[in-house]
Amino acid sequence: MTDPILSLKDASLRLAGNAGPVDILHGITLDVAAGETLGLVGPSGSGKSSLLMLMGGLETATGGRVHALGQDLTAMNEDQLARFRRDHMGVVFQSFHLIPTMTALENVATPLELARRADAFDRAAEELAAVGLAHRADHYPSQLSGGEQQRVALARASAPRPAILLADEPTGNLDGINGKAIIDMLFGLRDRHGATLVMVTHAPELAQLCDRVVPLRDGRIDAEAAALEAAE
Repeated sequence: MTDPILSLKDASLRLAGNAGPVDILHGITLDVAAGETLGLVGPSGSGKSSLLMLMGGLETATGGRVHALGQDLTAMNEDQLARFRRDHMGVVFQSFHLIPTMTALENVATPLELARRADAFDRAAEELAAVGLAHRADHYPSQLSGGEQQRVALARASAPRPAILLADEPTGNLDGINGKAIIDMLFGLRDRHGATLVMVTHAPELAQLCDRVVPLRDGRIDAEAAALEAAE
C-alpha cells in the first residue's frame, strides 16, 4: 500500500478568542490517498474549513501532526509552509481572493512568477483557456462576474500543476448554473493534472461526486455519519 498523500494523526486546533482559547478541532486522524477526491461535509461551525486549512498549512495544528507528501507541516515555519504550498498545493476559496489591481492573466501567472517559471504567462494563458476565459485575460476582477472570478481562481490554483488541490466551498457564492460549471471545471482540472482533490461543501450533489465523504460535527469526525455514508 502506498503512503497517503495527506495524513493527520490526532490533529487538534485551538485558537485565541475574545473570551479565551477556543477548541476548533479535536483529535482528527485521517489519511487521504494520492489521486483521491475527498469531500468534507457537516453543519456550519463543524470545523470543515479549519480542517482544510490544516491540510494546507494555512493553520498550524496545536496538537498532533499533519503530513503532506511525506513532509511534516507542523514542523515548518511560515516561510517554509509558503514555499511548500507554492510548489505542491493549489487552494480555491469561496470568496475568490483575486488581486484587484491585476488582470485575470496576471492573477493566474502570480504563483508561477513566484516560483520563477520562465513560462509563467504562457502557462497562465493556457489555464485561462482551459476554463473558457481566454477572451477575458486582460480584464480586472471588478470587470468579471462572480462565476468568471471563480474560474480565474481555479486557473490560478491549477496553473502550478499542484499534487494537492484544496477547495473551500468553491460554489458557495455562485448561482446554480455557475456552480455546476465550476464543479465541472474543478473535476476537469483534477483529471487533467492528476491532482488529489479535497473540498469543503454544503452541496449534496457535489459531495456525491467525491470518492469518499468525511462528515464532521463539533470539531470531530462524525463516526456514526461516516459509517452510514460508507454503507450507502
